[in-house]
Amino acid sequence: MTTDRQARGTLYLVPTPLDHGCEHQAPLADVLPQGTIAVAARLSHWISENAKSTRAFLKRVDALVPLAQPVQALQIQELPRQIHKQGDHRPTGGWDARPLLAAALQGQDMGLVSEAGMPAVADPGSSVVRAAHELGIAVQPLVGPVSLMLALAASGLNGQNFAFVGYLPQDASTRAARIRELERLARDSGQSQLFIETPYRNAALLQALLRQLKPDTRLAICSGLTLAPGCCTSLRVSDWRQRTPPLATDAAAQPAVFAIGP
Repeated sequence: MTTDRQARGTLYLVPTPLDHGCEHQAPLADVLPQGTIAVAARLSHWISENAKSTRAFLKRVDALVPLAQPVQALQIQELPRQIHKQGDHRPTGGWDARPLLAAALQGQDMGLVSEAGMPAVADPGSSVVRAAHELGIAVQPLVGPVSLMLALAASGLNGQNFAFVGYLPQDASTRAARIRELERLARDSGQSQLFIETPYRNAALLQALLRQLKPDTRLAICSGLTLAPGCCTSLRVSDWRQRTPPLATDAAAQPAVFAIGP
């Protein structure tokens, strides 16, 4: 006898390369294991941050493992725009993602994908994962790049006690206060603090960090992760202040993870 749960499909969390919006692309087989590529190739139903970038990703998959259906025939649903801007992990008044999972309730496996990296980690998607659990749909994360973990491992900062705090405020005075708050937390507890910024604001964020942080605080900046020109630099703030320019041109123009700690 088939149980109700067995009749449902599985929601696969499908990581994608970290090269979205970058000039250079990493060979797909270098950043995703064969098993992840194979699962992506057979899925016909998708929930995505952006349908256009999802189709571009699946064309790269198709070059290695033929898709079960042509890209044009795949069912791709986009997350609402407000989720991109405001996030989807709010304790109250959250958005109901259950309607997106109708195909899984009918026995179809589905993929959840973001534009870069692991969905629902520093990207939208947690509302879909929560909805899957509420509906009794199995959730299976697949192996692939996660920028936060790669940056933390390469930073030399505390990898056993850390927090990701998202984006810092854009207002200069509010951002300065937030930087000082995160530094106090890092120095008092030893907890590494990780955050990100829109690439075109990377240089401005770095300047704010160098103005507000104490000279002996360690600051790591990892950009272009998994790409040929990628780098991770981890220095005391006093050493960062000696660099001219402090941030290389290529790092200033692509996604980066910032981290501070004692």
